[in-house]
Order: sequence, then C-alpha cells, then structure tokens
Amino acid sequence: MSVSLPPLPPVGGETTGPSIADVVAREHRELLALCEELTADGTDAGRRATIAQVVSAALSRHLSAEEQYVYPAVRATVPDGDQLADREIAEDRALLEALRLLEAAGDDDRARRAADVHRRLVRHADAAAGELMPLLVRMVSAEEMIRLGNRVELAEEAAPTRPHPGTPATPPWNKVVDPAVAIVDKLRDVVGRRTTYPRDL
Repeated sequence: MSVSLPPLPPVGGETTGPSIADVVAREHRELLALCEELTADGTDAGRRATIAQVVSAALSRHLSAEEQYVYPAVRATVPDGDQLADREIAEDRALLEALRLLEAAGDDDRARRAADVHRRLVRHADAAAGELMPLLVRMVSAEEMIRLGNRVELAEEAAPTRPHPGTPATPPWNKVVDPAVAIVDKLRDVVGRRTTYPRDL
C-alpha cells in the first residue's frame, strides 16, 4: 500500500537514509537511556534538572514528528489503523502532560514526575516496537519507509521543544501549529540557556 506524501526534493538516484522503523527505534533507545539516568538514585539534583530539560525537549520533538507522519501512515495503510492511531495519540497526550508536570516540578518532586514520564515512555516504545512498526514494515514499501524516516527527521528540526498537550495532534493543523509554537519555544530556550539536545549534556 502507498502512503500519501508529497515528493521529497530531487537528489538524484535512490531515496536513501534510515527507515522510519530505524529512526523511531534509535530515538526510543536514546530517550529511554536518558530517562534511566534521570530516574537513577545517584543522579544529583543539578544534573537531574538538566537531563529533565533534555528529555522534555527531545521527547516533545519526537512525539510531534510521530503525530505528523507515523500515525497518518498507520491510518492510511494498516487495518484498524484509525483505532491504533487514536489510541497512541491519547497516550502521547498523557505523556506530554506528564512532561509538562516534570518541567514544572521542583527538586523535591522531580524524581516522582520523572518516574511517571519513564513509565509512560516505556509503554510508548513497547507499542511502537511490538505493534506499530512491524505493521508498517509489512504494509509499506521499503522506499516509503525511508521517505517517512526522512520526513520524521526533518519534522523534528521544526518541532516544539516543550510539551504542549493542548495543540492539534493530527494533520493538517499540527503541521501548521507545531512549527509556529516551536519558534516561541526555541526563543525561550535561547533566552533561558536551556539545554535541549542529548549531545549538549
């Protein structure tokens, strides 16, 4: 089955890059490793606060990109895809709310909020690895999986860096609202000297 995507800019030759399954799996591994450090007993308060910022930013970008491209692909190609996508969007909204509470938490409450985010992220990653991605691999061509992977990586660069559980979660509106919200987020990040990428830890 085909996924309705506008063409990528021509670069000559085959579409190259990691498939969406590879991109999502890699990001889930990185996010889970950050959450494990965030929730570890030996992490000091300052380091925990910085990791919490990075988790919030990286996971906000990740969820935005999934809602723009992964779930529409599931809806378009997978039997009962609408139900699966709706379920995952509801879980993502709860995860974004948990991130919002983590950002607002003080030192005394940060560990508890971080544990909630970690628990929800484990469920999110397990659903992707155990259900969504295997279904897409079966239903979508290898070339389109790569195209979707490219789109997810591009979308993350223009995605919000803070959780916004009340913004639209489905196209076309999330593709309009998320980049606009991201501009404000990134300005706030610069002004506040906020760490938003794992490589900057």
